[in-house]
Amino acid sequence: MSIFNKVFASIGIGSAQVDTRLERDNYFPGEEVKGIITINGGKAEQRVDEIYLSLHTTYIKEADDKKYTATALIDRFRVTETFDIGPSESKEIPFSFQLPGDMPLSIGRTKIWVSTGLDIKNAVDPSDKDFIKVLPNRLMEAVFGAAEDLGFRLRDAECEEASYRLRRRLPFIQEFEFIPVSGPFRGKLDELEVVFFPLSENEMELYLQVDRRARGLGGFLAEALETDETNVRMTVTSADIPSMLQKLKAAIERYS
Repeated sequence: MSIFNKVFASIGIGSAQVDTRLERDNYFPGEEVKGIITINGGKAEQRVDEIYLSLHTTYIKEADDKKYTATALIDRFRVTETFDIGPSESKEIPFSFQLPGDMPLSIGRTKIWVSTGLDIKNAVDPSDKDFIKVLPNRLMEAVFGAAEDLGFRLRDAECEEASYRLRRRLPFIQEFEFIPVSGPFRGKLDELEVVFFPLSENEMELYLQVDRRARGLGGFLAEALETDETNVRMTVTSADIPSMLQKLKAAIERYS
């Protein structure tokens, strides 16, 4: 083997390449992801310390009264132990991992992707990026359906940096912003914001922010002082799906 090939490989020139093929690109939170990682060797033999898969999304952060986009690591999975890949050698490695239950959904501007990397000592890290679509599960769908039946329309969905009191495992929360376009809350509310906090596959905590429409002088004063918003916490389970509309309506009515 040429000494130049060894030197080039150590600085990432002519080094191994990686490609990940997912079984599909649509998933639900908590679902198993399967696929195959293909590694093609470069011009020199290389030792791969590990192959890892990581889940990422972006979210909005605020600092010094300015907003900017940051990348968040949702989870990371080790796929293999140390191995060697020879010059022009090709390896296929099947993998599987489970999506966390608190995955954000691919709604609005939220994008989610799987990054594949090879950890190679003294080399540029070869990586691959594959976007996936995370869909709402049955419980989330029931909440969305109930909101729609109550006359709400989804206006925006975005991942934002979580405040201290709302922070869980991840540094962000995903907010779903609804506006009433018909039904009993039109003219009463400006908007309704919903955040999901999954507790298990069949149980979820909902955080609702009910933004009342200003009515009269006192109402405008309340809005100016930002006291027209009421935060509501409620827990829903799979058993609540048939009555989700009534449950959500009752929670909102108490504060509208």
